[in-house]
Amino acid sequence: MTPRERILNTLNRKPVDRPPVDIWYVGEVLQALYQHTGTDNEQALWRALGLDKWAWVNPAYTGALVPKTPEATYVNHWGQQFKTIQSGPAMYLEQLAAPLAGYTLETLADYPYWPDPAKFDYAAMGAQTKQLAQEFATLGAWISLFEIYCGLRGLEQAMMDLVLEPEFVAAALDRIDAIQTAMLENIFAHTGDALDAVFISDDMGSQQGLLISPATWEEFFQPRFKRWCDLIHAHGAKVFHHTDGAVRPLIPRYIEIGVDVLNPIQHICPGMDMAALKRDFGAQLVFHGGVDTQDVLPFRDPAAVRAETRACLEALGAGFICCSCHNIQAGTPVENILAMIDTVQTQ
Repeated sequence: MTPRERILNTLNRKPVDRPPVDIWYVGEVLQALYQHTGTDNEQALWRALGLDKWAWVNPAYTGALVPKTPEATYVNHWGQQFKTIQSGPAMYLEQLAAPLAGYTLETLADYPYWPDPAKFDYAAMGAQTKQLAQEFATLGAWISLFEIYCGLRGLEQAMMDLVLEPEFVAAALDRIDAIQTAMLENIFAHTGDALDAVFISDDMGSQQGLLISPATWEEFFQPRFKRWCDLIHAHGAKVFHHTDGAVRPLIPRYIEIGVDVLNPIQHICPGMDMAALKRDFGAQLVFHGGVDTQDVLPFRDPAAVRAETRACLEALGAGFICCSCHNIQAGTPVENILAMIDTVQTQ
């Protein structure tokens, strides 16, 4: 089977020759894997490792961006600015000031960096998606509601807004929703049936529990999220939902609105026991992720990685796409990554 066939059969509950295996990684890990395999591009790397990679696709923004401040090394199409931080072997981006922090309901429309959905390069994304889909399952674009809101407003202010400024939250989310809905419609017009799933990212869990109450999620996010699910399904694609942490109380609601794939299954968190998730929700959801990236992959030996991977496979069974439960971090031993992959491939 091709990697795409293996993923699509798993999504559609059809037989596979073996369980699919995917990995997520940061740039430093990508370079280490290039060195190990002697490859120099990601598709060649995926083939060398025998990965059933769910290939990311996103349209590049061609509109005007916010001018960089002296401290910034990167800006995005929402007007957020970031600086590069070095932490041990890892480099990552840390956001600077929240650009929407000083705005009110009355001035929200005056924010100058709302992205224009007409100014994404959909043609290039369409061509890339069709090329990748000849071999790999495709996933994109990255869309979000609360993560974008938090980035624009600042996390602390965003959390207070849900209680103190509900009208502002609703108005801002309507804009965030409308921009990305238009983006999705353009994406589907250019990708056709080559796009297998859309990635909706909204972290609602911490290591210990939910960040917000289920009632708050239902008020602000459920209706908008459901409209996206309906739109995605109308175009024949699946809904891939990423939410870290302890989110079990929301899982029945995710199923109700139409989520097809749940990631990353951070099973060290309360309520996220894999066998219980499979028992209660496995008939409605495909699970993606599972293999611990906070302790086992970076800090244990290959034998422990193999045991962790087998535990995920045994608990989540059919309807599971085994993957690192988030990006594999800089400094993670290559032999541990290979142990995870090999354990799935020899299952």
